[in-house]
Amino acid sequence: MNEWLLLILSLPTENTSARMRAWRALKASGAAVLRDGVYLIPSGIPAGTERREMLDAVARDVEASGGTAYLLELAQSASYPFAALFDRTPEYSKLADEIASCLTGIDAVAMPDTARQARKFRKAFAALGEIDFFPGETRRQVDALLDELARRIQIRSSPDEPTGTTGTVTRRDPAKFQGRLWATRKRLWVDRMASAWLVRRFIDTAAQFVWLDNPAECPADALGFDFDGATFTHMETPAGVWVSFETLMMSFGFETDAALKRIARIVHYLDVGGLPVPEAAGLESLLRGMRARIDNDDTLLIETGHLFDDFYRAFQEETKQS
Repeated sequence: MNEWLLLILSLPTENTSARMRAWRALKASGAAVLRDGVYLIPSGIPAGTERREMLDAVARDVEASGGTAYLLELAQSASYPFAALFDRTPEYSKLADEIASCLTGIDAVAMPDTARQARKFRKAFAALGEIDFFPGETRRQVDALLDELARRIQIRSSPDEPTGTTGTVTRRDPAKFQGRLWATRKRLWVDRMASAWLVRRFIDTAAQFVWLDNPAECPADALGFDFDGATFTHMETPAGVWVSFETLMMSFGFETDAALKRIARIVHYLDVGGLPVPEAAGLESLLRGMRARIDNDDTLLIETGHLFDDFYRAFQEETKQS
C-alpha cells in the first residue's frame, strides 16, 4: 500500500518568489524535508486527499514558473521509519514550557492579559495539531496543561464558578420537571444564560427562576444549576469537563440534537475554554452588550433567549442542508 507522497522540486536559482511560495506552502502543510528540494508527507491517514491536492498545486506552480516537479507515491519503508520525521515533540515541549511558565506566574499577571495569552496558546495548539500526523503523549500533556490554565483563569475571574463534580449523569424525565422553580447565581453569564434558555425552551416551559445572591441560600424546593452543590452543574467526565448546559442536555436526553450540540460547543468554549468555535466571538460580543445594557436578570433571560432561539434555528437549517 502506498502510504507516502514524495515531491521532488527544482527551480531556477533566480526565481526567488516561486521558491518562497513553494517553501511556505510546504512548511504550512507539515511536509518533512529529506534534502533540498525533496519533501515527504503521509497520504494514508485522514486528510490525505487534501494533502495530495496541495502538493499537486505546488507542483503546477513550480512548473509554471519554469521549474520541474515530480510527485511520487511511496510504500512504507521497513528500513527507514518515515514517521519519525514527523515527531512534533520539540514543538509541543516548547509550547508546554510556555504554558507552564504562564501557570507559574498567573497570580501576578492581570486577568485580561492571561486570558489573551491562553487564547494564543490554544490557537498555537490547534495549528500544531493540523500538522501532527501521528499524535502521541506530548500532545495529550499539552492539552491537559491548557485545560488546567483554563480552569485557573476561570477560578480567578469568577471565584464563585462551579468547580465541577464527579459521577455519572442521571437520566431525567422532563414530564416530571414541569412548573418547577429553578435557581442559579444572579448576573447571568453565558452558561447560566444558555442553561436557563434550555430549561424554559425544551425542559420546563412553565419554569420560574430565582436569581441568587448566595448559592447557599438556594430555596429547598428549587432546582439549582451552575453552582457547587447544584442539581445540575459542571461535571468531570472521562471526555473532559461538562459545563452546566451540557449536563442539562445529557440529563434530559438532548445529546442527539445537532443544533443544540453546536450551541453547547460555543457555550463550553466561552465558559471554560477548549477548541475555538467560529461563532463564539460574535455571540460573546452580543451577550456582553446585552448584559451591559440590561440590569434585570428576568429581562436579560428574555432578550438572550431570542438570540439563542435564532442560533438554534440557524443551526437547524444548516443541518438540514448538509
